[in-house]
Amino acid sequence: MTGTSHEFIDDDRAFRQLVDRLGSAERYALDTEFHRERTYFPQVAVVQLADSHGTVVVDALAVDLSPLAAVLEGPGTAVVHAARQDLEVLERACGTVPTTIFDTQIAAGFLGYTTPSLATLLEKEVGVQTAKADRLTDWLQRPLTDAQLAYAAADVAHLLELHDRLVAQLDDRGRLPWVDEACDELRVEDRGPRNPEEAWRRIKEVRHLRGGALAVAQAVAAWREQRAAESDTTPRFVLSDLAVVSIASSAPTSEEQLRSLRGVDGRAVRNGAAESLLAVVADARGRTPARSSPRPSPELPAELRPALPLIAAWVSQRARDLELETALLATRADIEDLLRGAPDARLATGWRAELVGGPIGRLLSGEAALAFARGEGLVLRDVR
Repeated sequence: MTGTSHEFIDDDRAFRQLVDRLGSAERYALDTEFHRERTYFPQVAVVQLADSHGTVVVDALAVDLSPLAAVLEGPGTAVVHAARQDLEVLERACGTVPTTIFDTQIAAGFLGYTTPSLATLLEKEVGVQTAKADRLTDWLQRPLTDAQLAYAAADVAHLLELHDRLVAQLDDRGRLPWVDEACDELRVEDRGPRNPEEAWRRIKEVRHLRGGALAVAQAVAAWREQRAAESDTTPRFVLSDLAVVSIASSAPTSEEQLRSLRGVDGRAVRNGAAESLLAVVADARGRTPARSSPRPSPELPAELRPALPLIAAWVSQRARDLELETALLATRADIEDLLRGAPDARLATGWRAELVGGPIGRLLSGEAALAFARGEGLVLRDVR
């Protein structure tokens, strides 16, 4: 296990000096620590940064993070690990995300790793053992302990060295452009608030409702989602799942009826919430419930459905042969999109088209066929 020297910043002046320094860096390591158990949006507590000058841990509760936007929007590459949630945090705290990222977890997937942890990569690629994370640590507590600061610093201290090791191997295999494309796909993902109209799908018991009860459940779940976002609290703090189902099944018309339902507590009826909720129920009563959102592309042709499992098995084998994480090459949804002729199918362009999209196209056109060969597994061969 290795200790990590670092600087701790908890004032705006020192943070602005750090921002000035990082603004000219060709690359920098970046990570965040946050909580969202009690809030709708992630609440950032700590930001970790590292460059050639050293490692810095920033107290995000004491510092205005908005100046960091200048670094994120600058020319430097942000080296990160499993950054999907970090990008959401940065977008909310700074109003932007890095213009260029290199995600070491994604990059490792192009070298045969399967969703590796940072600790695994550091040990196998850099020879560094890091302390195990305490999943119960409270990053919002102050003051931060020495152990917390050391753990936070370790998350970025070796990322640039890991970046060097991964880039060298990827360059040898000619896969750097693939990684760049995959990382940019992550960078531009939609990270906006969840669609309230789809909130009902996350409540397991609602799926068993029908007719008017389902319509009320959908409306109440959307109401709950909107109030949670407005108050930055968790949806279940606004109204429990049990309460959503109880309201949908009973369709109350008065506050007294509402209060009598299982799962409904004081939070659901205070500060005018009861009146608002009853209006939602009244408006939804008798409405036709929404169903699955229509697909923007044609349905999968019936004659191709039997081929889907076989093609998926070949893609998985192709990924293993190429030492690629299967999900990076093609998910089942990606294959379906290609078979359906979706205009934005990922397998229709770029490196994915070269590796699997094109061969699948030849298979569908009858120019190639899948066969099983002992010792090789599924083999796609041109038909002559």
